[in-house]
Amino acid sequence: MKSPHHLTRYLVPPIADLLLVTLLCALFFTSPSPLLLDGDTGFHIRAGEEILRTRAVPRFDMFSQHAPALPWTAHEWLAEAVMALSHQAAGMSGVVALYALLLAVTFRLLFRTLVSYRAGILTATAVTLATLVCSQMHWLARPHLFTFLFLVVFHHRLESWRREGGRSLWLLPPLMLLWVNLHGGFAAGFLLLAAYLAGTAAEMAGGTGDRRAARKKGGELGAVLLACLVAALVNPYGWRLLLFPLRLVSDRYLMDHVAEFLPPAIHGWLPFNCLLLLLIALFALSPKKTEPTELLLVLGFGYMALTSVRYIPLFGLVTAPVLAARLGELGREGGGRCGRALREVSVRLGRLERRPIPPLWGAVALAVVTAAATGGLFHHAFDRRLMPVDACEFVLRTGIKGRVFNSDEFGDYLIYRGYPDCRVFIDGRLDMYGARRLREYNEIIAFRPGWDQVLERYGITWIMFEADSDFARFLQQRSEWRLVYSDQVAKVFEKTAVPR
Repeated sequence: MKSPHHLTRYLVPPIADLLLVTLLCALFFTSPSPLLLDGDTGFHIRAGEEILRTRAVPRFDMFSQHAPALPWTAHEWLAEAVMALSHQAAGMSGVVALYALLLAVTFRLLFRTLVSYRAGILTATAVTLATLVCSQMHWLARPHLFTFLFLVVFHHRLESWRREGGRSLWLLPPLMLLWVNLHGGFAAGFLLLAAYLAGTAAEMAGGTGDRRAARKKGGELGAVLLACLVAALVNPYGWRLLLFPLRLVSDRYLMDHVAEFLPPAIHGWLPFNCLLLLLIALFALSPKKTEPTELLLVLGFGYMALTSVRYIPLFGLVTAPVLAARLGELGREGGGRCGRALREVSVRLGRLERRPIPPLWGAVALAVVTAAATGGLFHHAFDRRLMPVDACEFVLRTGIKGRVFNSDEFGDYLIYRGYPDCRVFIDGRLDMYGARRLREYNEIIAFRPGWDQVLERYGITWIMFEADSDFARFLQQRSEWRLVYSDQVAKVFEKTAVPR
């Protein structure tokens, strides 16, 4: 008979499992889901369905009305196929479960990584929670969440190799093979590799440590970098896909007119501001000399985060080990009675965390979520208070035909609900549409001189736009556009001169 103490080992979950269970269940069993605040989710599902149907990765767009078909680099094709399979298995609940699990695994792994670097349990918990809050702004059911996970794995392998050596680096090329086909954020993996290679070179040039060992490590890292580059070429677009991130960031009009590419406002996201200021303060207070690799990572990803809000989560994930190391140093030095008490608590929690028990709690939580999703016990869908759900139903029910001019925010949902009957004017793939079409779109919604001529040129016969937008209010004053549907989310207009 097993002792009560033995049973308690299984009843009290480790912090890592508690983190996974809490995140997974909170994200899945919250309705409406915070992961479905963006219509891009719907577009990715339909793209994945087309990939599964045709058994081919598309090279030209099939969702918009533009002719000839626009060249399209579907750089997230593998993630989209996975999303389509999840949607086929359990509808939108399957997609929410997929990304809830992805986030839960990412932050569980981040916590375990910080613990493995000998950060105290309390320090590792605090830093993980801080990173979690900082990245929450971009928690959406979209392929970029794969980059969160792969970034943590890549960084852990590189840092473990830098600290302890070994052959863990050779896991990176097969990981890159997956990453490059899941999301364009694979470029962050090469930035990590470049930072560690440059840091190793700086150590050699500075004469610190064993030069011979540093040269050996530099050679190994260079070989792995080359292997990752070869692995990245194994994708449907070959070397052209490697240039995709560069082409994207080099388009200044897109960078200056797409919200997620804009730099963060100083008062816009308080967790990021606090994290950045805390890092600066810890670097100033820490007696430990900053290592070149650490400095390059903080400066490189910090610059990215300051130039575009979409990189803030990556900054938090990459700098978490640096933050934990600096906080750990301060925690080990003094602190009086309170500091000693916290260190004792951290040691005791560390013993619990190191218990050799199976991940029972995580398995149970995953089983519950899977049963709820596949059994239809918990239903997820786009929030009709945010998406044009009712407006799309009206259009499909009444059979409005012709070419649509739509809000770019609504385009992805239109693809999800209306394809193939409805082809959009624009959607979230602004890299595909390019600066010229985005400029035309902005000229129309700002009703600049000639806006109506652009609509004529594209043969637009009906419009769907946000109900509270200036453009929708402007159209209501125009006799050539008749309001046929209105709710708190969207308005639908038909051109009066063209019969249905």
